[in-house]
Amino acid sequence: MSSDTTIRLLIRGIVQGVGFRPYLHRLAEKYRIAGWARNTSSGLECLLQGQSEAVNHFLCEMKSAPPPLAVIDAVEVSPVSEAGRYTAFTIEESRTDGGATLVSADIAICDDCIRELYTPSDRRYRYPFINCTNCGPRYTIIKSLPYDRQNTVMQAFPMCSGCTEEYYDIHNRRYHAQPDCCPKCGPQVFYTDSTGAKKEGDPFKAAQSLLAGGGILAVKGIGGIHLACDAANASAAARLRQKKHRPEKPLAVMCRSLDAVRNICTLAEDEEKLLTSTARPIVLLAKREKSQLPWLSFGARLGVMLPYTPLHMLLLDGSFGGPDTIVMTSANKSGCPVMTENDEALEGLVGIADGFLLHNRPIQNRCDDSVIAPWHSAPYYFRKSRGYAPTPLETDFNADGILAMGAEQKASFAMGRGHHVFLSPHIGDLKNAETLIHYQKTLKTYEQLFHITPSLYVCDLHPDYLSVQEAQNAASQNGCPVIGVQHHWAHMASCMADNGLSGKCFGIIWDGTGLGTDGTIWGGEFLIGDYESFIRAGSIRPAALAGGDQAIKEIGRIALALLEDAGIDDHSCVPLDGQKCRWLRQLIKSGQTPAASSIGRLFDGICALIMQKPSVSYEGEGAALLEALSPYEVPNFGDMSQMDTYPTAFYQHSGIRFFDTRPMILNIWKDFHNNTDTSVIALRFMSTLCQMALAQCSALNREHLPIVLSGGVFQNRFLLSGVTDLLTQNGFTVYTHRRVSPNDEGLCLGQLAIAQKKRRPDNVFSNANEN
Repeated sequence: MSSDTTIRLLIRGIVQGVGFRPYLHRLAEKYRIAGWARNTSSGLECLLQGQSEAVNHFLCEMKSAPPPLAVIDAVEVSPVSEAGRYTAFTIEESRTDGGATLVSADIAICDDCIRELYTPSDRRYRYPFINCTNCGPRYTIIKSLPYDRQNTVMQAFPMCSGCTEEYYDIHNRRYHAQPDCCPKCGPQVFYTDSTGAKKEGDPFKAAQSLLAGGGILAVKGIGGIHLACDAANASAAARLRQKKHRPEKPLAVMCRSLDAVRNICTLAEDEEKLLTSTARPIVLLAKREKSQLPWLSFGARLGVMLPYTPLHMLLLDGSFGGPDTIVMTSANKSGCPVMTENDEALEGLVGIADGFLLHNRPIQNRCDDSVIAPWHSAPYYFRKSRGYAPTPLETDFNADGILAMGAEQKASFAMGRGHHVFLSPHIGDLKNAETLIHYQKTLKTYEQLFHITPSLYVCDLHPDYLSVQEAQNAASQNGCPVIGVQHHWAHMASCMADNGLSGKCFGIIWDGTGLGTDGTIWGGEFLIGDYESFIRAGSIRPAALAGGDQAIKEIGRIALALLEDAGIDDHSCVPLDGQKCRWLRQLIKSGQTPAASSIGRLFDGICALIMQKPSVSYEGEGAALLEALSPYEVPNFGDMSQMDTYPTAFYQHSGIRFFDTRPMILNIWKDFHNNTDTSVIALRFMSTLCQMALAQCSALNREHLPIVLSGGVFQNRFLLSGVTDLLTQNGFTVYTHRRVSPNDEGLCLGQLAIAQKKRRPDNVFSNANEN
């Protein structure tokens, strides 16, 4: 006969907001165990009292089959010698303590709630805030931990008797579902016209009618406000672009169903899995025809997502004749964070939105849509935000108390708590006061939610970055040390940490801009190092940036500089007027311009030349346009006749092996003058970069160190595939990003990894700025 036992559990991980307490209650009933469970700031605490055999079965099942959305990091079990007798299992009032737990990301609407949403007899029929323990908002509504209703924005919506009854019914799907509500007691959706006047009647009928008629609709979701229009209506999309000052950047779409997705894109099994996951990210898919929907995307790929809230489902269900696919782009002023407040939208979108579909549930924590592409049957993140943040990464190292501040573009931060690293959701380019305020607020939210007090700050080397200034100010105020880490070394360390590598590696780091340790601009780097130090072994020939930052926008200047550097006097193909070319040539010849050894800037110059494009409207546009030109999305280097390349040459300078771009530029210029198809030139150019990477690795990585690829250029699918495959075919081991973005958003993880290695018990730090 099994004897009675009483134990106390502390369960750590993502165990709040995922139905864990109701699950424990039902498990206790199954095994006839008494006791209690409660949320705490540290996680989930419970006391179990029953037959020892039953308690063991309880623990085994809990660990092997927890709730689907839960993540158990640790279970601490301790015996209780003195405890009263319990006759039942209960859920007790939550308790605040000095510890900290994890917070669930927002979860897409589940199948059960979808069925209720469209069941006329259900009391939540067509209610846009339907949710349960298995779905609904989490991070975007939470104010503090423990995760209880009074600590969320739902505190403003007291439950009616019907919802209260469900909330306390152990056999109900909404048992202790904190956002539980219904049309009687919950938030409400409303529609206003362009003047802000509310319109009577069904708000979704008005919204669908507006979209069907070619109008632009502002839609408030769970993490921010979007601007929407009929994706099939070219004039509506053009008007949205014009009003939002977004002339070229691709527009993402939301489709009613998978069938609607298949009407415009091909859909592989791994892509469908990402689309239908609980995170519901934007997934980059291949259009059925490259020329299809050019007003949304010039290239072969399109960002697509499915409805992730009941509100979006109702907007797209076609009940009132609305379209099955709509553009969904962030509602924001140029360069500023996505809007979250009703009044902000009604005021800031005057002259842009023709109607507003809004609601009265506040957005506590702003969170943009995530952007992903499948890569080797796994997610490859371009932007990691809604549906994923703030779920932490597990690391092999202890990063406790380290706050890594990121860079400037695609600003982000990373906070360490033990072996957990919490990365911020998407913030944007840190170039104005509005984005800085968003950055600061999110920092404070993370510090409070996860009980993190920074003891070390780490930032980029660039003194003008607002993130660097924030790190220096915060470190000064808090009496903490701050260290600077070179931009591309941080990229390299980020991919290493992403893959659990700790020894010496060879990094191929290609991006647009990053300050080097020599004071120049880097961006086409071949590094050798680890978390303690690095050397710059290789790079590409620097190109002059006439006018500094102005050349990054007016890319015709880079085309001119490349031709000038290659000794080509004929500048008739430079897409700038003659007088400006003459003035810029003098500036370049004077040697008074900065120069960049950047793959991103090289892409810009080639794009300007062969596409006759004088300027770009967003960072990375030149690279995106060239990638879109290529007839091959994924190269096949097994057939070299398909992968014709330009000459590659190299030279040594100050111990660094540089790729000499001049022979390649000369041949590109010849091809252009011979009227070679621009798609062929783009293909040859990108294939040459792949071959150049192999040549550099063969010359510089003779030890065959593990190779890590990082930097925003590796968002280019051709280069990602081409470099990886070519190096692998030649005996190298290649690692790419798996859990964070290759662009600057993921860079903070590398800063943090370097900082933890340089931290010593006496809080003295060795120099982080290696040459």
